[in-house]
Amino acid sequence: MVLDEPNESDEVYEVNDFKFIANKDFLAEASPIKIDFTGFGFSINSNMQMGQGCSTCGGGTC
Repeated sequence: MVLDEPNESDEVYEVNDFKFIANKDFLAEASPIKIDFTGFGFSINSNMQMGQGCSTCGGGTC
């Protein structure tokens, strides 16, 4: 997730006065996408297959 301004290749959604912007091509591949605020950050779930993840992030090895 990043802060960005929408452009012509983006889809814009407004939920509770927050704007969410997603690239249309990415959205077609990843849908459905669910974003939740956990109190400590964001949890993002999608239909995309991701790797196993990385438990050593912060060490520069990811």
